[in-house]
Amino acid sequence: MKILGISGSPRKEDKSGTHALVTTVLENTGIEYKMVSLRGKTVNGCIACLGCVKDNICKVDDDLAPLRQDILEADAYVFGAPNYYSGMNALTHAFMERFYQFRHQTADLLWGKLAVAVGVGGTAGQAPADDIEKFFMYNFIETVAKVDGQGAASCYSCGHGETCQVGIPVMLHGEGVKFTPEMIPNVKKQVDVMASAAAAGKVLGERLKNNHDRMKVAMGVKEKMMSLFEESA
Repeated sequence: MKILGISGSPRKEDKSGTHALVTTVLENTGIEYKMVSLRGKTVNGCIACLGCVKDNICKVDDDLAPLRQDILEADAYVFGAPNYYSGMNALTHAFMERFYQFRHQTADLLWGKLAVAVGVGGTAGQAPADDIEKFFMYNFIETVAKVDGQGAASCYSCGHGETCQVGIPVMLHGEGVKFTPEMIPNVKKQVDVMASAAAAGKVLGERLKNNHDRMKVAMGVKEKMMSLFEESA
């Protein structure tokens, strides 16, 4: 068994809360995994060319192409993204748009696989985690757990965070804020968040080790998705 971990954060690994949480989930599965950062990679969104219809292979030539086989071979996924404007960032969104290549002619290439969705934001990470879960659902992949944490908004390092009237530091700490290392959010210091990531990894590992029925899982996700569609219609 193998798990594919994806960090969609553009930040360096040692500065990225997304990377830290995805890695923590992976490390606690007890299963072989491959961790990939999208930082520095060129991943374009779907261009609706329909070149993938006949063979379920995307024809856009960029840095996602070498990852296609990893996506197919993985039994499960741990994907994470930072919060941009109350949703996942464009890089992760583009990456997941390209999963369109796997679904033509009732292709079940990803059906019934398992996943954990991770989100990190300057105030909260729930929005990107929810976005990732939605993409998984469209591919009949079950999200067994979601993990979200508060990371350091760019306002803390932009140079104007203490005086900007619309930045997150002023929103969180009030006017006249003076930064201290202790006040800058870091998921690695959030005991409950790190515990949640570790627990999610254990849940994913146990589900995989129990030889889950992929078709049964896929049909369960499909039913849930259709019910959500009916509610929003």
